[in-house]
Amino acid sequence: MLLALTGRRTSKGSKEAVPKILDTSVLIDGRIMDIMKTGIIEGQIIIPEYVLTELRHLSDSADPLKKAKGRRGLAILKDIQAYYGIEIYNTYNDKDWENVEEVDVKLLRLAAKLGGKVVTNDYNLIQVAEIQEISVLNINDVVKALKTVVIPGEVMPLMISREGREEGQGVGYLDDGTMIVVEGGKRLINMVVKVEVTSVLQTASGRMIFAKPINGSN
Repeated sequence: MLLALTGRRTSKGSKEAVPKILDTSVLIDGRIMDIMKTGIIEGQIIIPEYVLTELRHLSDSADPLKKAKGRRGLAILKDIQAYYGIEIYNTYNDKDWENVEEVDVKLLRLAAKLGGKVVTNDYNLIQVAEIQEISVLNINDVVKALKTVVIPGEVMPLMISREGREEGQGVGYLDDGTMIVVEGGKRLINMVVKVEVTSVLQTASGRMIFAKPINGSN
């Protein structure tokens, strides 16, 4: 049974796009709301009732961290409901779900049943979904794809906000949160200066961008 909760707007192309099924991890993470505002997530937004149950259990936990995660997830869900509208998928009276306790299994079965796509950042769930050939939207991949692209030799203004790890280094950040290490930037902390990108390194943990102040920057 689908219980419709109508919000102020619906995702673009909702009639053509496959349903998007949000899991617990993506709601706790919180970035999903900002991603949805860009309009790149289309189609019906579905929250399984067992995801709601998980969030409620977390929010009632005696563990402060679990409680904070649960409340954050519920707050994000409320924002999504107000901004887009959501649908709660109720499995209580569905025989397909009898004797199924594992939430990840339920999510994948629901995606298969509805022809939908699971939206998550849970690594293990993503691996299992790939094995079962069920479509998944990994928001970590979305965020990486939206990172600002810079190339060596590019010049840009940058606020040097703090000291770097190495002697004399300063650190600044692009609008998307990407960190730039500025050689000789320590003396320029709390100043906006022009810097030139000298190298871009891709590591297992993300990109590392190095730059130097343009001559004449104070």
